[in-house]
Amino acid sequence: MASSSVASFIQHLPKAELHVHLEGTLDAAVLAEFDPSITAAEVEHRYYLEDFDEFINAFKWAVGRLASPDHYALAARRYFEKLAAQNVRYVEMTLAAGVVLWKKLDFAAVYDAIARECARAPLDAWLVLDAVRHFGVEHVEEVARLAVERAGDRVVAFGIGGDERLAPPEMFAATFEFVREHGLAIVPHAGETAGPASVRVCMEMGARRIGHGIHAITDAALLAELVQRDIALEVCISSNVATGAVDSLANHPIRRLFEAGVPIVLNTDDPALFGTYLNAEYALAASQFGFTPAELELLAKNSLRYAIRPTAR
Repeated sequence: MASSSVASFIQHLPKAELHVHLEGTLDAAVLAEFDPSITAAEVEHRYYLEDFDEFINAFKWAVGRLASPDHYALAARRYFEKLAAQNVRYVEMTLAAGVVLWKKLDFAAVYDAIARECARAPLDAWLVLDAVRHFGVEHVEEVARLAVERAGDRVVAFGIGGDERLAPPEMFAATFEFVREHGLAIVPHAGETAGPASVRVCMEMGARRIGHGIHAITDAALLAELVQRDIALEVCISSNVATGAVDSLANHPIRRLFEAGVPIVLNTDDPALFGTYLNAEYALAASQFGFTPAELELLAKNSLRYAIRPTAR
């Protein structure tokens, strides 16, 4: 298919975004709404990335621009608009609740402002509360309690992000059990900057999906278990290249994961930081990895199938 035909085909696919960080959606236009002195050139400079550590620094800078509940609400509103324009029907947006606590903002006020935007969004919008794993066990437990308290509201899952090299998932086994006992899904980051063992531990601790998970490709037995247990990987191609999780676009394992039968869902992760959007990730799968229209349609169906809310299926 010609690129224009592929783009049109992708646009018309009903789809979901299951791995996107609210803080990573702050593009130059949104940031200028917060503070008109922020220029596109400054944002481009701040978002220039060559490895995972530079990504963390850029993320911290973006987070620092979110100074009030109104800022968080506006960021959510603008991204929901962008998703709706791409024929995205459902989103599970990750809120770095641990960072809100770290910044000493009023978490309840921030959450309520975002939840109101979810309720009036032009698509089905839900939240994942995320803890910063390298802030330690007590911090992760605090975020887990916040998630559980809001399980009957807009929160559908609990995750852990941050640097998995500094805090392996087994540190949080008790927290994962606590969250699952209260009816929330576990959707941790794993196998992004660490190897397949990180993915395996999360799988054994009851993860509903795995954020990234790309380094599972080096463990054939693990791939077979992911298939058997029907655990989807939230794959973010542009993110993995930008952060150095893979050494090049050509070496990204998405095609091999797909051919191994592992359920794959395409996502953007931090679209503003990585200069991408959801339909562009589908286009990358087609142009760089040979995904056919039928396979792209399967990826779109997967995004709805592996969503947590039954209404998304």
